[in-house]
Amino acid sequence: MKTIKVSVVTPDGPVYESDVEMVSTKAESGELGILPGHIPMVAPLQIGAVRLKTQGKTDIVAVSGGFVEVRPDKVSILAQSAEQSDEIDVDRALRAKERAEKRLNDQKRENIDFKRAELALQRALNRINVSERQF
Repeated sequence: MKTIKVSVVTPDGPVYESDVEMVSTKAESGELGILPGHIPMVAPLQIGAVRLKTQGKTDIVAVSGGFVEVRPDKVSILAQSAEQSDEIDVDRALRAKERAEKRLNDQKRENIDFKRAELALQRALNRINVSERQF
């Protein structure tokens, strides 16, 4: 079966590089399924999971937004942060989730940036779901 080269890169360096048969991810405009030979495009990504399928196996990478650039022979994902499912520190993600929920529930404080807290909660939930492969 044909494959396509995939690179997931953050400011700290590459997180994932491999040849895969299919890439599935969520762009701002909706779900994307990318196969070899896909038309060129660039799209902003949502906070979510990138599923990379090859030979009946699926690798999962949690990304915190970013962009996907698709060419017929290569997919580049540029993310602010990304982690492979087996490298996620679940305890850290659970603590981040609790902090974000506490900020969102504390309505007495006026100096809370609710949008920032909501994004922190989404990132934490994404990392937890990817580590448990529930998405």
